[in-house]
Amino acid sequence: MYLRRDRALTAISIMLDVAFHAGRSGVVSGADIARRGDMLRRGIEPVLQALSRAGVLSSVRGPKGGYRLGRPPRTITLNEIVRTVTEDPELSDDGVNLLRTKVLEPFWRSVDHDVSEKMASVTLEHLLQNAEEAGMQRPSRAPISFSI
Repeated sequence: MYLRRDRALTAISIMLDVAFHAGRSGVVSGADIARRGDMLRRGIEPVLQALSRAGVLSSVRGPKGGYRLGRPPRTITLNEIVRTVTEDPELSDDGVNLLRTKVLEPFWRSVDHDVSEKMASVTLEHLLQNAEEAGMQRPSRAPISFSI
């Protein structure tokens, strides 16, 4: 649900960091993501795993391993990112709290639907464009050239 913002914002922050610093060809480490985002590495691990399982992140093993986008940023919506890390099975309805089941939950679903539609129209590519418009420059990933 969108109104559980801590995990949703963490996931979007991670995906934007990877898109900005690595894209689809480079790789960034989980430690670097955590450091740049002022997050604890062990705190973002479950989010990284969920994003990797969903295929929006690709995990690369080994000494030079890390994470890169699983697909082009233009195809990854914020809605997909948020849903990947926040969807939980519905809580069982014990039928005791009628105000919650008859009033609050329908309202909550309505708000969630509205936010979901907005998030589905925004991609990582949009956020990367916003970063460029704000004057941020992505790290150069020019290939190393050896000439003798």
